Amino acid sequence: MTHARPKRTRQRAAAKAVRPGISEAAILEAEIACGHRFKDKALLVRGMTHPSAVSAADSLQHANQRLEFLGDRVLNLLIAERLIERRRNETEGDLAPRLNRLVKKGACAEAFRYLGLNAFLLLSDSEVASGGRDRESTLGDACEAVIAAIYLDGGLSAARKFVEKAWAPQFNSGPVETKDPKTLLQEWAQGQGHPLPDYVVTGRSGPDHAPEYEVEVRISGNGAAAASGPSKRDAERQAAARMLEQLKGNT
Repeated sequence: MTHARPKRTRQRAAAKAVRPGISEAAILEAEIACGHRFKDKALLVRGMTHPSAVSAADSLQHANQRLEFLGDRVLNLLIAERLIERRRNETEGDLAPRLNRLVKKGACAEAFRYLGLNAFLLLSDSEVASGGRDRESTLGDACEAVIAAIYLDGGLSAARKFVEKAWAPQFNSGPVETKDPKTLLQEWAQGQGHPLPDYVVTGRSGPDHAPEYEVEVRISGNGAAAASGPSKRDAERQAAARMLEQLKGNT
């Protein structure tokens, strides 16, 4: 005579049966794509598991949201570290837009696609049918989760290696990106052997909640240009753009 298993045991068995997984062969392929061999394969599987692929009760422990939260912070650190090392002559104002461009969801999704990791993403059938395997937010979240998984498994150096590999096309596209006018003006001045541009606040108007700053930029021997904006930084950028136009007109 066989005895039925207790209800709770049956529920656990059922949950385990429907819990998603990746075959050993697919895990190996994903590891090769990542450039990292996991000591704890479950971390990779979790990083690849979209919340739609598990029950609501299992999502906290088996889906990738919490890893995504950590991966976002690790990515910001690694990109900021790289920018500080590679762009020693740029100010915080110059570095910030570069950082934002490289850590946004679109950049993460592009990196994920570049490595072909979207092929291993675990999604529900309905999520796949609705285009989830190509959705920017889904791929971006998964990329951040995989970064966290690699960081937890192999440390910061392993995560750095992944980012260098996954973001390589975006790093290499840097020279053709649209640069901030202040950066362009600074590069022009350095290339011509002139002192760096000098920015001077010449006025401020408007109420405290909506100020308007007037800024003038000067390069010794090359005149000056003035502009206004709702912040000092915006006014400086507008002044730099006007100065660049004047310099083009003089050539």
